[in-house]
Amino acid sequence: MAKKDLAYLKGRLSRIRYYLCEGLALRRSVKSVEMLLADVDVTSDLQNRVDYYCKLNQPFSPSAKAVSVATFKKTKSFVYYADTKRVVRHFPKNKRFDYVFGDVTDVPDTPSFVKSRPISEDNQNSVLLKLNAIRHYKFLSDSLEFENKRPLAVWRGMVYHQHRRDFVDMYWGSNLANIGHNDEKLSYEPSYKGFLSIQEQLNYRYIISVEGKDVATNLKWAMASNSLVMMRRPRFETWFMEGLLVPGVHYVELKEDFSDLEEKIEYYNLHTSEALEIIECAHKHVSQFFDKDKEQLVSLLVAKKYFGLVEDN
Repeated sequence: MAKKDLAYLKGRLSRIRYYLCEGLALRRSVKSVEMLLADVDVTSDLQNRVDYYCKLNQPFSPSAKAVSVATFKKTKSFVYYADTKRVVRHFPKNKRFDYVFGDVTDVPDTPSFVKSRPISEDNQNSVLLKLNAIRHYKFLSDSLEFENKRPLAVWRGMVYHQHRRDFVDMYWGSNLANIGHNDEKLSYEPSYKGFLSIQEQLNYRYIISVEGKDVATNLKWAMASNSLVMMRRPRFETWFMEGLLVPGVHYVELKEDFSDLEEKIEYYNLHTSEALEIIECAHKHVSQFFDKDKEQLVSLLVAKKYFGLVEDN
């Protein structure tokens, strides 16, 4: 079986397990949010995360399209539905809310639960929940130390978006990087390099993260690895709080046109101690998302803040 087919099969099995587990979980008895939060000590760190995800401070009215907890039904995307339902089911059935599922790149007119939002000072109506978590929060064990990895950069992905196409066209022939797309429909192109598993990519010192329509899917596992992440300054953010990542601290910033990639690879091959410091800070950021109970707690607090500002409930 080809590597890509095997990875696809594993992904399908993972999703099937997810659907079964979530389907069963959503049928269990529901504890009220008051019971779940009764003995919770909301530390400043927790509150900071809640206020980051939900920046709302003024009462508001939901839109005419808003649903209630009772009328929120399964949508075309079960993963988005299940991740949202897991949170809102603990609130009174009459509580109403708006939501926008998918890769959201604009700020809704009405405060809404979303997976992603633009990084800006004016994104208050985009209230982040941990949505489509099965795809975006995969953390693999990386036992290979940075110094023992291949001193090259790696990237694989589709090139539907022009900035990705430009990036691949610039570096597919580089001697310092294994960069190419894996779109089989374009396999005749020299920039087509085929599928490369995450485990195989972890053999490289530098993992390039390139946003697609919204955030880059590989950023989470890449920052959790012993490789060094290189990317442009992010434009969008999710539950992962990409907007709080600091260039030179959590990742190596690349120019908007990616033109300094080879220069940065050569620099960090000579300055491995600096690379290791950045990787350590990346690990610290990622570690916030490992505790499932804490993640659910923050989600409940975000929803509580949102519902507490809704005027017509």
